[in-house]
Amino acid sequence: MSGDQFGTHILSDPTTANRKWMNKLMKPMITAGVVVVIALLPVLFESIYLLHILIQTFIYIIAAVSLRTITISGQFPLAHGAFMGIGAYLAGIASKWLGWPPFLTIPAAALGTMGIGMLIGFPFARLRALYYAMGSLFFGIGVVFLTGGYSGFTGIQTMFGGSKVAYYYFFLGLTVVSLLALYRFEFSRIGNNMKAIAQSHLIASSVGINEIWYRILAVGVGCFFVGLAGACYAHYNRVLSPASFDFMATLWLVMYVLIGGINNFAGPIVGTIILILIPEFARDLKEYSPYLSAALLLIVAYIMPKGLVSLPGLVLSGYLERKKGEKNTDVSGN
Repeated sequence: MSGDQFGTHILSDPTTANRKWMNKLMKPMITAGVVVVIALLPVLFESIYLLHILIQTFIYIIAAVSLRTITISGQFPLAHGAFMGIGAYLAGIASKWLGWPPFLTIPAAALGTMGIGMLIGFPFARLRALYYAMGSLFFGIGVVFLTGGYSGFTGIQTMFGGSKVAYYYFFLGLTVVSLLALYRFEFSRIGNNMKAIAQSHLIASSVGINEIWYRILAVGVGCFFVGLAGACYAHYNRVLSPASFDFMATLWLVMYVLIGGINNFAGPIVGTIILILIPEFARDLKEYSPYLSAALLLIVAYIMPKGLVSLPGLVLSGYLERKKGEKNTDVSGN
């Protein structure tokens, strides 16, 4: 009888079932629509400079989301910019000194960055919170000196010549594939285990989750994708300088993640887009970008602790609360 009642209840409420299906379809439909609009930008705007800024945005979206991937295991790295530099220099060295083509240097550099990240992450895996951040910070500072100071590196092979449009679509495709892979990783069983470690490593260990291994794996995956972004950047820019991957580069990535929302997968995407594109559209304010970003971080910390990605939800809840208050007022008035 209970089975019949359950079936009758479902059949008698088709609105609820339709709403659930709509909610499942809306997110991928909106995402696909955004990707289509972005893909049409080179056709709508014939601006080489705009394409360059958008390409940089794609690169740093991959780097910022990969940094957040490490944080879901309870670690907060302060050397992510340095690992992006490692990927760039590995690709540059393989291209210039070994003569490898880009289709070999890019995956080799990404895997090499992943291996170095896991190797360095092994002694740091037992460090937590501030101690892990400090350990990774010292490593990141050391990378600048190991790459030859601030002398720079040139002579890297190009992928598409001088065609910004070809680079644009390459980085757009790379970003979409990278985000899909990182999203699938985070919401897999492995990602759930990492989140359990972040919440309580003692409880996670008590149920058989290998804390050390999962922390190292998180670093490896994050370093793979930031190394991938760095390697592609090397073949796009063709000139490398450690100044592009120093501690300030890591701080910018941290800002993208925190301002966008560290607890939401879309947070680093939103933070990167806002902090890169808005100063470009407001050229007069570009020199004040670091100060504006710091002010925005403080505002977000006090008003929107979940980041800018939570703003639509806050606006909607405020609107619903206001409508509810108006309705209650009307009822009490009647």
